[in-house]
Order: sequence, then C-alpha cells, then structure tokens
Amino acid sequence: MEITIGMKGEVSTLVEREDTAAMVGSGDLLVYATPCMAALMEGAACEAIAPALAEGTTSVGTALNIEHLSATPVGLEVRAEAEVTEVNGKVITFALRAFDEAGEIGKGTHKRVIVNSQKFLDKAYQKL
Repeated sequence: MEITIGMKGEVSTLVEREDTAAMVGSGDLLVYATPCMAALMEGAACEAIAPALAEGTTSVGTALNIEHLSATPVGLEVRAEAEVTEVNGKVITFALRAFDEAGEIGKGTHKRVIVNSQKFLDKAYQKL
C-alpha cells in the first residue's frame, strides 16, 4: 500500500485530570492541556498512514503548527482527525482538527517523515 493524499486517521480519549494543563505543567487550570491535544493530533496522523508503512519503518513528527481554540473540562471525550494533504517523498503533511462533545477545539498542520526504525534509534542512541 502507498501513502496517498486523502488518507485519514482518527483517535479519541476521555479527558482525565491527568490530561489537564495544571497536571502536565502547561498552565494552572483543570482543562484539557494543549500538549495533550497535540499528542492526540499526532496520534491521528500516525493512524492515518499506519496501514501503508512497510515493515521496519515508522513515522516521526518533524513539525506541528496548531491552534487550541476552546477549553475542554475533565469528563468530556475529545477526538482528533488527521488527513494527508501532501506527500513529498518521505515527508507527509497532514491537516489536523480536534473536537470535544460541544464542537471544534483545535486545528492545524503537521509533518511526519518516514524512517527506518532501527537506523533512527541507532542514530539517536549514538548521542549517549
């Protein structure tokens, strides 16, 4: 299978106290943290292309540009969607959107690069 424009991924989670800005250190309120929303969005991007990745490869995030538009309290479900908008060799670009039960809470763009898993880890651990 090949990665193509239009591939989509979606992930969701229930907002728990551990997912709040106060708990992850990105603020002091008990509302869904922007870093958690970013991770959920990246997860949706991973899901979008997972079926097309060859054995021994993975994707790594290299750029993320998001807006957190609306606060979500603990107890609501949040969902992120990603759609492939561009494929340039090993660089994949995604449009991202996030929602809670009341509506859209975030949007943005994301880039991931396809890499050989072992070579990537070997290079990273050469830093030790």
